[in-house]
This record gives sequence, structure tokens and C-alpha cells, in this order.
Amino acid sequence: MSESTGRKILVKIPFTEEQKKKISAAADGVEVIYKKAEELTEQDVAEAEVIMGNLPKEKIQAARNLKWLQLNSAGADLYCQPGVLKDSVALTNASGAYDISVSEYMISATLALMKKLYPYHVNQQNHQWKDEGGVMAAQGACILVLGLGNIGLRYARVMKAMGSYIIGIRRHAGTVPEEVDELHTMADLEECLKRADIVAAVLPGTPQTLHLLGREQFAAMKRSAYLINAGRGNSVDPDALYDALEQGEIAGAVLDVMEQEPLPADHRLWNAQNLYLTPHVAGGFHIPVTLDLIAEICADNLKRYLAGEALTHVVNRELGY
Repeated sequence: MSESTGRKILVKIPFTEEQKKKISAAADGVEVIYKKAEELTEQDVAEAEVIMGNLPKEKIQAARNLKWLQLNSAGADLYCQPGVLKDSVALTNASGAYDISVSEYMISATLALMKKLYPYHVNQQNHQWKDEGGVMAAQGACILVLGLGNIGLRYARVMKAMGSYIIGIRRHAGTVPEEVDELHTMADLEECLKRADIVAAVLPGTPQTLHLLGREQFAAMKRSAYLINAGRGNSVDPDALYDALEQGEIAGAVLDVMEQEPLPADHRLWNAQNLYLTPHVAGGFHIPVTLDLIAEICADNLKRYLAGEALTHVVNRELGY
């Protein structure tokens, strides 16, 4: 395998032709190679100085010339694990690109749970004309938001505008953002769970958030409360959630992320009462604006990189985001 003598930027994000023009313009003459994931060769990865797009761990091992990895995801926990990337490789993410898509998913799930749209859909499938009784109003509901990054704050802002009382939890205390009514740290989690009608989790994947929501936490929640998780799947203990739903400790849950993905066909979560699953689709490239925002982040950072300037969206590898 011959070594490349020129600088190469490898892009595996499925940009449109217009978005590719932005990247190529930012490259200022440096060679840019656009490849679909299935077209990538070991040589492509080995020769790249810069890679834009998430690579599987096994493919990164071939990236011996890599100096900067720009992810197309906001989550970066996989790439913060020891031994995945050299310490000398700069790591940046696409934080901010998914604010609209994921927060709107969470808002939709919140209203569907509040108004019992999921049970009504089941009734429709069963040809049952059945009144499911009282529902929850956004006005006056207490919503606990776990994780106050860009997505969590956008979700909080919309729900607060609808009249909900917002309690936010983040890693460190500080100035209370205008999007929330109260701010707490994880030390107050159990007390906050007792008050919440909706628990909306959009947490990063870190050792500190692993199974953060387990048996004790579900036991602390109201029996009428709902859980929404659109952050990292491993922040919820799946066995504890199943048991909490089956025993009626909480009223229901919506999960877009699972600890194990794809969720095996024989996993018991498929059959849990009042649990509604989607296959990690809240983010992704399901709305065009997401890819536009990722292209802007990539183009801006590429200009900075080639000019020797500080990059934006830098991942703190100790924190995992």
C-alpha cells in the first residue's frame, strides 16, 4: 500500500451536491474525496488527514495519517473510549445540528403521551370506540428535563411556552437558563423525580449516566408519570423499566434509543405495557435542515483547520461530549 504524498480530506457524510460545494470551497484546493460508507476502502481511511463522518471502531484503526475527525453526530462517547483514537487526533462533533429534529420528536412524544394518542391508536387497530378517560394538559404540567444541552434547552423552551413548569438537571449548578423554572444537579435527582409528570431524558453517554434511571428512580416517580428518552439508550436500565411498566410504577414511556441496538426481536421490551418504541430516528438525517447544519459546521471547521485556527465543537474526551 503506497503512502499518499498529498493532503486528503475524506468525507463519508451523505451531503447533497450543494453541500459538497460548501465543503470543497472551504478546502481551498486541498483534495476532498467523497465516499459512501459502503464504498470506503482501507486505503481511503489510511491516506486521510481529515475524516468527516462517523467511522466504525474497526475502520478507524487503519487511519494512521489522521489528524482530525469531524463527527456527523452530536454523541461522541464511542470515540472517547481509550485506544479508539490517538491522543494527537482532534475530535469534533456536530452538536447543534440535531436540536430541531430531536426536540420536535420529544415535543411530539410528550403531547402524544399527555393526550393518550398511543392507546387510542391501539383502540383503532382493535376497532374499539372507547373513551380512555382523563388526559394531561401541558399547561401546569411539571416536566423534568435531564440534560440541558442544546436539545434539552430547545425542548424546555417550547414546553415552557405551552405553560409547563420546567425543572432542569445538569452536571453543574450555575445561572438558571431562561428556558427552565428551576435548576438542579444530579444530587437532587430523586426529589425532582417525585414531582415530575414527564421525565424527558436527553443525556450524553458517559460512565456517570449509565443506568441513571433504574429501579430506585422509577420507584420514586409518580405512578401517573411518563418517561421519554431521546439521549443515550444506556441511561435507562431496560430490565428495571420493563418491571416498572408491568407493575404500574409509571404510566408509560417513549424510547427512541435502546441500550442494545437494534433491539433484538425476542427482547421483552417489545411486549412491555404502555411502552412505545422508535428505532433511533429522532435524529439522523430525517429532515433536510439537519444535513444543512452539519455541512455548515464541517465547512466552518475545515476553514479553521486549514488556517491553523482553533476548531469549534471540540469534544472533551474525559466527559465524553
